[in-house]
Amino acid sequence: MSRIGKLPIALPAGIEAKLEGTKLIIKNSKETKELETFGRVSVEIKDNSIVMNRVGEDKASSAFWGTYRSLANNMVIGLSTGFTKQLIFNGVGYRAAVKGNVLELNLGFSHPINFEIPKGITITVEKNTITIKGSDKQLVGQVAAEIRGYRPPEPYKGKGIRYADEHIIRKAGKTAKK
Repeated sequence: MSRIGKLPIALPAGIEAKLEGTKLIIKNSKETKELETFGRVSVEIKDNSIVMNRVGEDKASSAFWGTYRSLANNMVIGLSTGFTKQLIFNGVGYRAAVKGNVLELNLGFSHPINFEIPKGITITVEKNTITIKGSDKQLVGQVAAEIRGYRPPEPYKGKGIRYADEHIIRKAGKTAKK
């Protein structure tokens, strides 16, 4: 039995939820998000909260129950507060700048890398920190992973792009022969 699926999702002020068939629609003043459940879970909206229930007693039904509850909860959190990831880049000559809808990265290659910022994502750069914000948790994480993938941190000098909460285990370099 899913422990996550049992929990009701509280709707904060300014967030509305409605049900159209098997589609759950959650919206605030600016944005609307939709979650199609395909009838795999039953959804109820009562006294300012969303409650999900299993349709069957099989293992797949229990898995869908927890999954759809987490997806709906992430939509509510995204519309109320949003999601943020921070990347830190270290290295001589490493620079980043936002120019319009493009993030320009100079990461020690012979050419700059131009990353087109997807719709719904805002990126800001301060000194050596890139901040990625958005209302879609999956998209924020995907954008952060793609940017980090251009120059992952290396264990000897610590150069590269890493998450702000990531710890890089440093290795000792070669020792000189005596």
